[in-house]
Amino acid sequence: MARLLISAAHKSSGKTTVTLGLCAAFVAQGLKVQPFKKGPDYIDPIWLGLASRRPCLNLDPYLMTSQQIHACFAQYSEASDISIVEGNKGLYDGLALDGSNSNAALAHWLDLPVVLVLDARGMTRGIAPLILGYQAFDLGIKIAGVILNQLGGSRHESKLRAVIEHYTDVKVLGAVSHDPRLGVLERHMGLMPSNELDDPVALVDSIGERIAQQVDLATLLEVARGASPLPEPTPTPPVIQAKVGLPRVRIGLASDKAFGFYYPDDLQALEHAGADLVHFDTLHDKQLPDVNGLFIGGGFPEVFMAELSSNTGMRESIRTAIEQGLPVYAECGGLMYLARSLNWHDQTYPMVGALPADVRMHERPVGRGYVSLEVSEHAPWTTQGASELVRGHEFHYSSLENVSPEVRFAYAVKRGHGIDGQHDGLLWRNVLASYSHLRSQAGSNWAPAFVDFVRSLENQTLAGRSAPARSHVDVNGEQIATDPEGYLLHLHQWSEDFAIARARLENLELTTPHWEVIHFLRDYYEEHRVQAQVRSMIKHFTKCWGAERGSNHHLHAMFPVGGPQKQGNRLAGLLKTKGEH
Repeated sequence: MARLLISAAHKSSGKTTVTLGLCAAFVAQGLKVQPFKKGPDYIDPIWLGLASRRPCLNLDPYLMTSQQIHACFAQYSEASDISIVEGNKGLYDGLALDGSNSNAALAHWLDLPVVLVLDARGMTRGIAPLILGYQAFDLGIKIAGVILNQLGGSRHESKLRAVIEHYTDVKVLGAVSHDPRLGVLERHMGLMPSNELDDPVALVDSIGERIAQQVDLATLLEVARGASPLPEPTPTPPVIQAKVGLPRVRIGLASDKAFGFYYPDDLQALEHAGADLVHFDTLHDKQLPDVNGLFIGGGFPEVFMAELSSNTGMRESIRTAIEQGLPVYAECGGLMYLARSLNWHDQTYPMVGALPADVRMHERPVGRGYVSLEVSEHAPWTTQGASELVRGHEFHYSSLENVSPEVRFAYAVKRGHGIDGQHDGLLWRNVLASYSHLRSQAGSNWAPAFVDFVRSLENQTLAGRSAPARSHVDVNGEQIATDPEGYLLHLHQWSEDFAIARARLENLELTTPHWEVIHFLRDYYEEHRVQAQVRSMIKHFTKCWGAERGSNHHLHAMFPVGGPQKQGNRLAGLLKTKGEH
């Protein structure tokens, strides 16, 4: 099995660009290239998958056992001509003092020949002790060659080659000159995801052409093919499959320029557990597709906050579905999108408003790195098959503000930051939204657990959600859909004419005080994203009308069909309050 690890002496050495170019260059030669990325990362794998035309898998010694890594590598490498693993940071960098979760550890486990990408700016003779030190630090690591990067010209290259040939036995497999055309756009959280560019394939192919001109691909392929055969991987626990006879569920997957951070094997785990993934676009689709649950992963909602906010149809469709009990799992960017508002660069835009919290972006990371989470008794589904501590990772520049004291949390944070340094996994209705990214293989078993949770909330035995029972209200000749109790199915369709038509059906004549109540309920909901309870109404209208008319008795007399909470919310175009469910 031909295979390589592309690593470096330190981060920002250019190994991602070089690895990207190698994948594209070998594909251009007609080879089947299987990419892998060491550690937790979403953006680099998106680019590597684009370059290789195959999904890029993550290999993470902190989040996966060695058996899981072997099994994953063997499974996806089987049908390839060469497997290329991109490391993260430096070859020997990692959390543990003994290097047990470093790139070098991964090289040991998979017997990977290592190619070092060395940023040679400002270096000549000093490159020799660097290479010799990396060779001597761990004699079990086979450093098969180096690719010199960011060279200043042919004279600089000649000096480096002469030094390396004189002092070391390491091959120079390539020499890449400094070239702005090889850069991939970066921003506050690293590389820009390829799904945000108009023609990322053209960019990848151009990088592949330039790398092919400056790297000895034939010798590199020989090095990869010289790797020793790998033993058969130790059997791992079978992938959890949907139980026979249970219906499949439809889970909506936010897939667009704002949201795209998903691990391919976790999506496969969802499908194996009985989920049909239904892709939707938060930027352009006007409402949710017919689904039983939602998974909104990470991304860059802050970059697209104006576009996300302007798509009121989708925001209200999601908020309505969540208010009606739709189960949702959201990670990081998904959490930000579901909140009330998002503030960045002194601009604030309303988001979905399904969660009672606001989001503020900061200049520096708030949470970054691996996390360890203890599952709380409030977790709705993560405890199913979860170990005592759940491992994941986080990388966010935002924090939550104005969080309702009514929220609960699925996790206590033992390592990392999460939402407030102590908790993560905000719980609201049937939503679990966290800054932590989970992997189903890392002890949480979240994918099949979430599918089971979605299925448990379904009252049907057949796959999919049947159309909800509904009624209609005639508003100036237009049929506006409601549920059987008269609540709007799509909140953005509310108008004063709807309130008049709805009231007419309930034999209620709307007076000025009725309209005051209706507008109070709408204003309260817009501000708090929860419906006003009767006690809040009494407090408000006692100030407005006096104690006698602002009383519970008078409000019920005004709204005789269900009282001010139920009838008032119907007429105001709002949902049932939590107490009505």
